[in-house]
Amino acid sequence: MVGPDRCVHGGISAVVNELYEAGLGEKIDLKYIGTMKEGSRFDKLLVAGCAFFRFIFALPWADVVHVHFSSDSSFIRKSYFIKAARRHGKKIVLHQHGGDFKNYYGKELDERGRKRVKDVLGMGDVMLVLTSSWKEFFSGITDSGKIEVFPNGIRTEGREISSEIEKDYNKILFLGRICKDKGIDELLEAVGKIHDAHSNVRLYIGGIYEDQEFKRKIEKSGSFCEYIGWVTGKEKEEYLNKCGILVLPSYYEGFPVSIIEAMFHNSAVIASRVGGIPDIIDDGKDGLLISPKDSGELREAIEKLISDKDLAKKLGINGQKKVLEKYSVEENIKRLIRIYSKLCRTD
Repeated sequence: MVGPDRCVHGGISAVVNELYEAGLGEKIDLKYIGTMKEGSRFDKLLVAGCAFFRFIFALPWADVVHVHFSSDSSFIRKSYFIKAARRHGKKIVLHQHGGDFKNYYGKELDERGRKRVKDVLGMGDVMLVLTSSWKEFFSGITDSGKIEVFPNGIRTEGREISSEIEKDYNKILFLGRICKDKGIDELLEAVGKIHDAHSNVRLYIGGIYEDQEFKRKIEKSGSFCEYIGWVTGKEKEEYLNKCGILVLPSYYEGFPVSIIEAMFHNSAVIASRVGGIPDIIDDGKDGLLISPKDSGELREAIEKLISDKDLAKKLGINGQKKVLEKYSVEENIKRLIRIYSKLCRTD
């Protein structure tokens, strides 16, 4: 399995770590090779080069190569691994994680670049995508018969949380990369205005700064906003339990694990109507959907849940039920093993 290093702060690493923590490595003989770590451009190049040599050394041992990628540099980097696996005659599972691939393919690449993408995707035996809309998109690039919809999941076994946990709907949580594309400007503006009328409203921002400009903005935002860093494990559970609302006003997304985690913890979720989010959230039933880049609509959605706690509680209860039914990583592991086994039997 190939993807970003498991210590990277990001969505793909979160997905991989969920697979590991749910026991995938105990059910199959698995080698994971991290191709990227956070750091300078030189550091990233060095990590990728070392990873490629480890990959080549491990290839004769492997039956199946499972490659996680998003777009831009992630896809370019992984293309070398995919080509090497194909040259060695390995079965290949391509696992696409959404993000901004449509913009990358449709606007950033010229005709030759798009042909290279098609050639690389054509090397996969199975392609996993997050939603039916992504399947439709990639069906225009590669063989639709090998594309399967494979949404992200989280560990649910042994973790069931009572819907009777008391939530504080004046506490709002954000988890993710802290940058413009995550809608941080709109979030700070919306909650700042709400705080002027409701002084007990508080915003907790968890994540890493990708743009230092936002560190200054958050520090200047005043008493309503608190930066809590990149939270994991029990600390993340504590914030998910005490915060009644999770907000993710992104400009684009794949299939955010943070939303699934919040729904599992009975939090009411407000998120942008982008990427795979509308596949997760049924607007008004188990969360609220808003337009990206619209601080006014975001503000109205937050105020709606603050003032109508019965609605907020209903969204949380319905959200947890949906996660238990549809987004279990344990079921994803069973499905992955079936995919691997089928590929091996075709030899």
